[in-house]
Amino acid sequence: MDKYAFEYEMKVRDYECDIQGVVNNANYQHYMEHARHEFLESVGVSFSELHDEGIDLMVSKITIEYKRPLRGSDRFAVRINTVRKGAKLIILQDIYNLADETLSVKGEVEVVCLKNGRLTRGEIFDEIFKDLN
Repeated sequence: MDKYAFEYEMKVRDYECDIQGVVNNANYQHYMEHARHEFLESVGVSFSELHDEGIDLMVSKITIEYKRPLRGSDRFAVRINTVRKGAKLIILQDIYNLADETLSVKGEVEVVCLKNGRLTRGEIFDEIFKDLN
């Protein structure tokens, strides 16, 4: 992707690495989730406020392709784009090592919206991201 809707920078903490000195695979999901929350905050959306209104954005599927590992103290950026697909919001998340701009991870996260516990058609996604399109 040439252009991203959002970018969030972080640094690998040593305890996130395994015995081989690379980031443990599960931590990439943590990075992606944190970046998604920051992304929502950047467009004025709070998960807790949505929940209080009976609206829950739920991950229904995650696909991750590991390309090149990050190591302790690496600075990296999670870059995000969104695509609507039926009732789902697809969040495309690429993680780049900032030292050399190499792609470390490609992630695709499918999100659905529940209102009062019932699946919606995802209209809220159009409202939340109307200024990005």
